[in-house]
Amino acid sequence: MALEIKLTLTALGLFFLTALLTGVWKYRHMLNNATHAAPPYVDIAHKAALHYSFAILVVLQFEEVSGLGTSLNLLGASLMIGFFAIATATYVMLGLKNETDNQFKVRNFNTTFGMWLLIAAEIGGFLLLFGGFLRSAFA
Repeated sequence: MALEIKLTLTALGLFFLTALLTGVWKYRHMLNNATHAAPPYVDIAHKAALHYSFAILVVLQFEEVSGLGTSLNLLGASLMIGFFAIATATYVMLGLKNETDNQFKVRNFNTTFGMWLLIAAEIGGFLLLFGGFLRSAFA
């Protein structure tokens, strides 16, 4: 099994495990809260980890068919997965703080330049892998 596939599968497993664990965290809040709702960022952390775990399946599939080789596959996947991890970790931290305000109410590095980095990394990483697939499939 290629290195990039092993690393992507490891990330997939970690994100899915994070989704399961944050799901338990969310459930505990729902049981113990008078409104039977979890704090907003606990809910977001759970949903993000779950969605990102399935997004990584897409990344994995494109790595397998890109024809780019290990270095470029690792670059494309790492850009996306790294920013998936940063986003999920941010939601977990906000959930631990029991933050209820939307993080975008305050303009700072994360909500301005950080978001542009996230957009560029996630779209750029995918375009790299997708472009590798298109090149190998139709060349």
